[in-house]
Amino acid sequence: MGKTGVILMNMGGPDSLEAVQPFLYNLFSDHDIIQIPRLIQKPVAYLISKVRAKKTMDYYRVMGGKSPQKEQTLDQADKLQRALGDRFKVVVALRYWHPFTEEALDKLFEEEIDKILLLPLYPQYSRTTTGSSFNEFYRRFKKRGKDIPVVEIRSYHDHPLFIKAWVESIKEHIPDYKDHYFLFSAHSLPEKIIKQGDPYKDQVEETVKLIMEYFPDQPHSISYQSKVGPVKWLEPMTEDMIVKLAEEGIKKLAVIPVAFVSEHSETLYELDIEYGKLAEEKGIESYRRVPTLRSHPLFIEALKDIVEKHA
Repeated sequence: MGKTGVILMNMGGPDSLEAVQPFLYNLFSDHDIIQIPRLIQKPVAYLISKVRAKKTMDYYRVMGGKSPQKEQTLDQADKLQRALGDRFKVVVALRYWHPFTEEALDKLFEEEIDKILLLPLYPQYSRTTTGSSFNEFYRRFKKRGKDIPVVEIRSYHDHPLFIKAWVESIKEHIPDYKDHYFLFSAHSLPEKIIKQGDPYKDQVEETVKLIMEYFPDQPHSISYQSKVGPVKWLEPMTEDMIVKLAEEGIKKLAVIPVAFVSEHSETLYELDIEYGKLAEEKGIESYRRVPTLRSHPLFIEALKDIVEKHA
């Protein structure tokens, strides 16, 4: 009898400064994110990646020359493998840099596999993240000619252990949390994607609602970050909310990256450096950012529970 394969899926990030431009090229070549005519997608992706590479490299220099997401995702996979035991084989498939989906399948099929679970490290579903990873998997998997059942885990934004992991992490990293205003920051999306039925915004709001049941009297709000381009995106933007809260007299701010489970440029550079500086300039005296869940024991338990229920 074969094992159940578990593919942990995430975005990935450049593992060196030299990888920044090809990483950006892969990102902007993704039709699930940028929907322009396919005939011009790759030339446009090349131009955008060329233009953005220098500035993006500056971000990664500040972060130590690379994204930590690969190492953190591999650690999550290792912890999950230990928790699940020998009936399962856990591999990592990153969308825009190594290890790619093709590499994950190579590793998976080193052993006999009789079922595959797709487990995205995006707690809230969006076609631009989880959907894109699923599409890439099926493009690669169908070329293998294997008749193996595949189970999609689309989201777990409301899983009790995922929620409790955030609650514990907030209390651990901000013991004086009662003195702070909670600002939940999630990656933004073009508004038109939400209007087309993408559940991401609703699921982010549900996650926050469930976390806040543990902090019933805590003032809080949700904001969105990392807008790119001229079209209308989900609002309010995180930087605008920081300014607004400062103007309202908030002096202590706790920022919670509720849609991220590993560190990357959006947390380490955007939230920590850019917005940290903005908060200081606007008179916020305590600006604290809760780390992403990474390999928090309760988060690994949540993933284990999800896998076992779908195995």
